Amino acid sequence: MSAPSVLGRVGVGRSVWVLLAAAAVFYVVSPVLQGAALPAVRARFGLGPQQVVGMKVGGGALMVLSLFAAGRAGDAWGRRRVLAWSLGVLAAGLAVETVAFSGWSYLLGRSVVIVGVSASFAGCLASVAALNPPGRMPQALGGWLAAMSAAFFVAANLIPRAPSMPGLRVSAGLAALVAVGLLLLARRRLPEAGDPPVPLDRPFLLALVVALAAAVTALQVGPVWGWADPRTLALLALLPLAAVPAGRRLRRSFFTVPPRITSMALATGVAVGFTQIALLLALPVLAAASGIGVPLTALMVSAYGAGGVAGCLLVRGRRIAPVTGCTLGLPLALVGLALCHVLPARAATGVPLGMLAALLTGVGVMMAQVPQMAWFLSALPRGRLGTAAAFHPVAVLLGTAAAQALPYTSAVSAGPSGRQAENLLWVAAAVVAAGALIAGLPVVVLGVVLAAAGEWLLVRALAGPELAQRPLAQGAALAVGVVTGLALWGRRQRSERLAASRASAAALQEAVLHPVPERLGGLRLASRYQPATAGTGIGGDFLEALQTPHGTRVLIGDVRGKGLQAVQTVTDLLGCFRSQAHETADLGELAARLDRHTARSAAARGDQELFATALLLQHRAPDGYVEVVNCGHLEPLALDAAGVREVSAPALLPLGFGGLGGDVPEPRRVPLPAGEVLLLHTDGLTEARNASREFYPAAERLSAAFGPGAPGGPAGPVGSVGSVGPSEVLAFLERDVRDWSHHLTDDIALVALTPE
Repeated sequence: MSAPSVLGRVGVGRSVWVLLAAAAVFYVVSPVLQGAALPAVRARFGLGPQQVVGMKVGGGALMVLSLFAAGRAGDAWGRRRVLAWSLGVLAAGLAVETVAFSGWSYLLGRSVVIVGVSASFAGCLASVAALNPPGRMPQALGGWLAAMSAAFFVAANLIPRAPSMPGLRVSAGLAALVAVGLLLLARRRLPEAGDPPVPLDRPFLLALVVALAAAVTALQVGPVWGWADPRTLALLALLPLAAVPAGRRLRRSFFTVPPRITSMALATGVAVGFTQIALLLALPVLAAASGIGVPLTALMVSAYGAGGVAGCLLVRGRRIAPVTGCTLGLPLALVGLALCHVLPARAATGVPLGMLAALLTGVGVMMAQVPQMAWFLSALPRGRLGTAAAFHPVAVLLGTAAAQALPYTSAVSAGPSGRQAENLLWVAAAVVAAGALIAGLPVVVLGVVLAAAGEWLLVRALAGPELAQRPLAQGAALAVGVVTGLALWGRRQRSERLAASRASAAALQEAVLHPVPERLGGLRLASRYQPATAGTGIGGDFLEALQTPHGTRVLIGDVRGKGLQAVQTVTDLLGCFRSQAHETADLGELAARLDRHTARSAAARGDQELFATALLLQHRAPDGYVEVVNCGHLEPLALDAAGVREVSAPALLPLGFGGLGGDVPEPRRVPLPAGEVLLLHTDGLTEARNASREFYPAAERLSAAFGPGAPGGPAGPVGSVGSVGPSEVLAFLERDVRDWSHHLTDDIALVALTPE
């Protein structure tokens, strides 16, 4: 069994998640505090403008290289080892900063810190993805990114207390000790969740890294050197030279992720990176223009982190889908960016409004980022998880570099003026809107964007008559009302069609698949049905349970094929079973009649390949056993206090092959003592795959949940088998198979039963 399967069964301790969150916090806190300490560093070491520019620009390229290098190293050598080495590099860089005696020694330590922080973040991200099945990725990432957002909240409030040089040395030394402690904890507590690395085309990876590093560097140095400078032109020329061969090899050499998922991840990452820089640069300028002091401004900025925590927890609790998160979250960030323009001149009203703006932006950004990252990471092959996972943080870096490409936000700029800060927010709004249109539902996004623009115009109109006289203000307000109304009307039409489709699917399922009673004869039963095709309500699997004069009879099976033809076959089979189950005393003869009926249906349709696997079960109340006839179906699973086992029920030919017509099969008796749960299932359960293409191990997962060796004691997480009923078993399977696989490709039918 591979490592992810074992980890999914036994679980991971809470200390591991604390370790991964604490190590990733450096990725957020370090840049914020280093930026706050820059004036003290420049004064102490006499750093010139060129050194500061080189430090800022080189840091972006170092981060790109470190993210991909650490990700690939984790795939090849193990993520625990690479994370430990990364924390060691981080501790070494912080130690150099602690004892730095010159500008060059400080720059060296800062560069080592950037490498260590980026590599640690790459290792943590890959570990979080590897230690969680695809279905649980949103919850895991939601909690992990919530911790990072909380760290930003704390760090932003420390900005007004910019450390002096002695304070910076003390804080760097303490951070080095924390990194060493995390290193020791990683070596002792972090499980190795890596799969054998998948071979990767090295020229492709090199070309990709060079292209991304060139893009990040060119965006940052363009305003510094000038876009016509030969060095800038050389970087810009290097970008297509590396991007073209990387693009040609992408699909066959890197990861087989659908283009839709990749484009959404890129759009979301760029929008998030640009928004963060725009808000951090523009909000303090606008707050200062309104007469708000530095401590209160820092509190306003930190509200972005508080909003991020709320957005992460919202996604974690509500399982928000990627498209929904982008459709609702990014326009919500637009509303926050629009509110930043209208900060009142008094702190009593300006601070709450600024905090609300930053809070809305943080909530919206994380509502989009968390489910999108989860979707992207769930689609990655495990053998290349670390390498491919670096793509998302690099997309955020691209957005950050794009924001720094503007003249008044570049490395040599003293910061934007009031009008430039407003322009920066509008550019950020355009970037966010473009990302929302790419990654979300365009109609809904357009309606929300226009509503936000209308709100901004309204607030501007109320702020003063001179602002209300902007060109085309009245026409824009009318256009907002008309277009927003059209967008909302289109959204309502779509919602009505979706509701009608769901109602039709539910009616079809109820008409074909009758609900299985909770009690029938001497049995307690539970059933679940999940069609592979969303919105149809029914597919090629079928199940039924009837009380007849001959006892309680249960049928479960799977028709070859999918779609409407499979639904027709299911309807015919169930109709025959419901009729013949009351008329046929012998269970073997009943199976033979179903076989002949299926063969006649195949002949009538001219389909020589039509068949169905089926399992028939019969129980009489006084008996301590059930009778079983297996027509090419999967064997049942029996759950009792001793564990989970397969029930021996040798398979005959499937229905429709005519193998039961002349020789009626003899039913097999299977003991069914009190306290035992018998599980009947179709192959959609056991053939559900995770991102590593591994089948769902139903028996092992049930043993881990209900067997004597389950975590938390002999009773397992929900109790021993003797203390639970069929509905609890199926509830666990329904939840667990979705955690295992983020996308089910086959119908699943389940029936669990136990004697009264």
